[in-house]
Amino acid sequence: MDERADDGPAMTNTDAAEQHALPGFEAVARLAAHTLGVPLVALLLGDGSAFWYAPPGLPETLPLDDALLSACRDIARHGAAEVIKDARADVRFLPAGADPAHAAVGFLACEAVYGLDGQKLGALFAIDRKPRLSLGNGELAALRDAAALAGTGAALRSYLHRIDPATRLPHRNAFFSDLRAQLPYDSGTAWLVVIETAPVARFDAFVRAMGYTYADALTRATAERVQRWIMPGMQLYQVAPSRLAVLLPNQREAPTPAQLDALVEVLREPVDCLGISLSLQPGVGLLEVEASELRGGDPLRRVMNAAWMAMGTARGWALYDRRDDERQRQEFFLVTELAAALSEGTELELHYQPRVELHSGRCVTLEALARWRHPTLGAVSPATFVPLAEQAGLMRTMTDWVFDRGIAQLAAWRREGLDVRLSLNVSSIDLDNQLQPRLAAAAQRHGVPLNRLELEFTESTAIHHNELTRDTLVALREAGVGIAIDDFGVGYSNLDALRRMPANSLKIDQSLVRGIDARWYDAALVSAMVALGHDFGFRVVMEGVETESVLATVRDMACDEVQGYHIARPMPATQVAGWLHGHAAGALG
Repeated sequence: MDERADDGPAMTNTDAAEQHALPGFEAVARLAAHTLGVPLVALLLGDGSAFWYAPPGLPETLPLDDALLSACRDIARHGAAEVIKDARADVRFLPAGADPAHAAVGFLACEAVYGLDGQKLGALFAIDRKPRLSLGNGELAALRDAAALAGTGAALRSYLHRIDPATRLPHRNAFFSDLRAQLPYDSGTAWLVVIETAPVARFDAFVRAMGYTYADALTRATAERVQRWIMPGMQLYQVAPSRLAVLLPNQREAPTPAQLDALVEVLREPVDCLGISLSLQPGVGLLEVEASELRGGDPLRRVMNAAWMAMGTARGWALYDRRDDERQRQEFFLVTELAAALSEGTELELHYQPRVELHSGRCVTLEALARWRHPTLGAVSPATFVPLAEQAGLMRTMTDWVFDRGIAQLAAWRREGLDVRLSLNVSSIDLDNQLQPRLAAAAQRHGVPLNRLELEFTESTAIHHNELTRDTLVALREAGVGIAIDDFGVGYSNLDALRRMPANSLKIDQSLVRGIDARWYDAALVSAMVALGHDFGFRVVMEGVETESVLATVRDMACDEVQGYHIARPMPATQVAGWLHGHAAGALG
């Protein structure tokens, strides 16, 4: 066995075995040569390498010289199987003016070689000095089998060596090997640049819609752009399916802001991939790694964090910041702890905040609010753990927990003779055709009529709805469930969509209400919202009523209900009955 690069001399057997050996090739080639009865079997790969095998003991060998190698490469580029029964008449194997009787090659059969992912890697050749009248089906099948085995060996060689088979770039193992080689004595630093091609969810969407062939082609197209950007001495690697890394040479200073801006600019240009044009949302991270960090550290993780933080920002690149990294790690810790809390049900509880009818002072609704008291961190704000639940895919589990716990508590209050409705907050993730059955199942389980329940959606969730969302909300309303649009006035209101929304309550956001007693423009804006809500047929609820002065101003606006710290703070279930008994009708009079 031997190997040759495109323009280099033939390597010795020892060099080939140590540096670029192809696992299993000699055994595959020996079987092919014996089955087909040929003196030469050759494998040419797309990365420029060539392997060949000549059975020992033959009286006359057939070398893979430069002329034959060139002809085989020309055939391999076409990518199709080919059988040349008489190569003496083929100009690719016969120098101009030469006598066909003295041609070195008389017969050639070629079969394409593919990797495990279906990508074409090269071609396998069976070559003889004498022409052949035919090639039997068994011989053709043997050649195809040999080509398949050679493809497996080529894929294994890429893994054992350095190259990712899809992009033909050095992979993550090669990256760490080169980084350690650059910092061998626990001293010095090196600069790393990582490029996140697209958010993971979006890259996965590419794979689902177009397949891995498209995703690999997209990564290759991105790599070509980075190759045009990198400067002498830099090396590009593929360290994950949608992630590239650049290692700067030793003692090289970091790329300048202008250079990083240029990289982001070229990455943001629309890319035409397999006939489909799209724009990416890349993130570029920059990190200076110290040699000591290679012992048990993970510099690639840290620079990936910087790239992730940069993704979607106006600038598109960021230097690693330890504080951002710690916040991300803390969020991951909280997600795992939240999943355990939802499973065990011991750290989470519901607090309830009353909504009071303005003209009577009677509490008509209690809003259920999730609270989390972590055993070591203490109280974790809903502003922290609710977004984490959404990002981590825990939101439906949390909503079902709120449904079950809140409705069970409402059932207990009803047995005590307390007549109130229960309002439950719902995420956009919940807003599908399963929402109504999920709520109905919880209500039936605890014996609560659906007309004693209300669901709250934020304005942005409610307004940006599709037909499926609308059908879901209509089904809920027809079942008797109330629908409230929460945080109204701080989103991007679409008045036409608002008019058609199957809701019955409109909750004006507390940030607009708190200052209406002191700022005339806030009062004018909120007053207009109240009038608009009434014109659309909504029951209007004022959030953020925190002082007597704000309450007095609200009275003049003829809204329907009020909610806020001046009325009552959120309270545990054990305090609700006492509060309700102490605030009978007319308590706000």
